[in-house]
Amino acid sequence: MTNYTNPERERVRNTPNNTGWKRWGPYLSERQWGTVREDYSDHGYAWGYLTHDMSRSKAYRWGEDGIAGISDTKQTICFALALWNGRDAIIKERLFGLNNGEGNHGEDVKECYYYLDSTPTHSYMKMLYKYPHQAFPYSKLLDENHRRTRLQPEYELMDTDVFDKDEYFDVVIEYAKASEEDILIKITAHNRGSQKALINLLPTVWFRNTWSWGYESWEWKYKPQLYAEKEENAVNIKHKNIGSFKLYYETDQLIPELLFCDNETNPRRLPHLANVQYNKATHFKDGINDFLILGDKKAIRHDQKGTKVSIS
Repeated sequence: MTNYTNPERERVRNTPNNTGWKRWGPYLSERQWGTVREDYSDHGYAWGYLTHDMSRSKAYRWGEDGIAGISDTKQTICFALALWNGRDAIIKERLFGLNNGEGNHGEDVKECYYYLDSTPTHSYMKMLYKYPHQAFPYSKLLDENHRRTRLQPEYELMDTDVFDKDEYFDVVIEYAKASEEDILIKITAHNRGSQKALINLLPTVWFRNTWSWGYESWEWKYKPQLYAEKEENAVNIKHKNIGSFKLYYETDQLIPELLFCDNETNPRRLPHLANVQYNKATHFKDGINDFLILGDKKAIRHDQKGTKVSIS
């Protein structure tokens, strides 16, 4: 009989929680907006304090969110996939859902996605996200669910016409670890429709904002930095609490574009939520969105550094 060693079983046996092979995993929420931790209001209504519409412009304090994302166990460094089909009014960086007052059966995410695989130590992970060719029906989902009573079924994304004629992309995101901190990321988009369609895949890495809240200790004032290293097709990631890393990327473009901004609240869009005393930034969390959707060239940083970056 041949002796058979199961590598994953060995990794599980030799890896304490939150360390080693388990230090990086699917710890990134798909929806941080509307959570109790992000509610700093007097009324205690988390859904009303920070909505999906606000989330692209408001820096979170206690967590982050993204689609098919990963992070370290403390969400110091985060990675996720953003998408844009050329028709949506915003780039898709997180899942959309309804709050208790908007959904006829309470709060509910209105998306189509599937977790396909993950080993116990997250040495391999796989997720499928279905992204329509048409503009994502935000208003249609909101209006129809709000109209229905609790005696009627929920109105889901599959009930709209966005998947008719198979006009959508299957976007598959895979992670495979060569070692505890050497992670291969593969993103594949399959057009299921019969016609050509546009999709922008925007792998994004950023730091959770721990520096804009007015704490007096030096530890909390520290602001990390991302910056480009184009000679190696890489983004340098440096944080004193977790170390230095590089995000290497492959592209068929002669000059790939790195879109930098800062993970800071935009006081122009959300003046009532911005801590203007401590937020001295000139570029904000929604900068990549505004550059792509609105064509605002001033929304991104042209010095090729920041605390959030997408590979375009």
